[in-house]
Amino acid sequence: MRVDSVVAKEYNRITVAPLTGSIGAEIRGVDLRDADDEVIAEIQDAWLQHKVLFFRNQNLTQAQHVAYGRRLGQLEIHPFVRSVEAHPEIIVLESTPEKFSAAEFWHSDVTFRPDPPLGSVLFGRCIPEHGGDTLWANMELAYEGLTDEIKEQIDGCRAIHSYLKTFGKTMSPEQREKAEAEHPDQSHPIVRTHPVTGAKSLFVNRPFTLTIEDMERAEARALLEKLWHQAEIPEFQCRFRWQPNSIAQWDNRCTQHYAVPDYGGHSRRVERVTLIGTRPE
Repeated sequence: MRVDSVVAKEYNRITVAPLTGSIGAEIRGVDLRDADDEVIAEIQDAWLQHKVLFFRNQNLTQAQHVAYGRRLGQLEIHPFVRSVEAHPEIIVLESTPEKFSAAEFWHSDVTFRPDPPLGSVLFGRCIPEHGGDTLWANMELAYEGLTDEIKEQIDGCRAIHSYLKTFGKTMSPEQREKAEAEHPDQSHPIVRTHPVTGAKSLFVNRPFTLTIEDMERAEARALLEKLWHQAEIPEFQCRFRWQPNSIAQWDNRCTQHYAVPDYGGHSRRVERVTLIGTRPE
């Protein structure tokens, strides 16, 4: 399988170093605490091109993390994950030796919402000495890599997304009833079109996609397994080694990510702000 490399572009204020030929780039020469409008515009442009951006040595306070996120768009408050009391836009994703937790599955964030997130900015607060990397997959390439037969099969199809397979697992019946009223299942196209670039990408993921509309469950499950597998192909991926004060910023509309759970016995804390998106089309 050949994947054509991303074409490098010239920027005036930032340096962009691609991580792979498929997805991801490190942005250098930037302090996000005082980035002006021209720098933000160049970051936005690089973000569209590379889909996930990485920054090193960004010594942001939580307030500065929120402020940077707001330069990119309006921030949402997560319905289920605990947040920082002083900054409810920030959710905390933390593991300790006593309580291990990791998003060890390929997914796009919060696709059970009517308007799933545009993207996220994740900040590394406490990083283990080894392990704890995160991988991202280019879901536009994942779609392009499908056979013509499968592309034809899913053209115009819609899938049902729900919180039940993940957050719903630990809820009491009363909590689930309340959550179902506030967050009913959502129907999204299996192939969505990026609202800025116009590119098509696969928009189904294992933890939040339940089934395919107007299709028998067994047939839908078999097809979804094939589609979910596309995120697992190495040629479509990049892998980021975290350091304290690193940032990963990804476009949730055309990527999936996977947190590698290989740091048991060590602490890891990352904090995320998430940008409100639009209804997939």
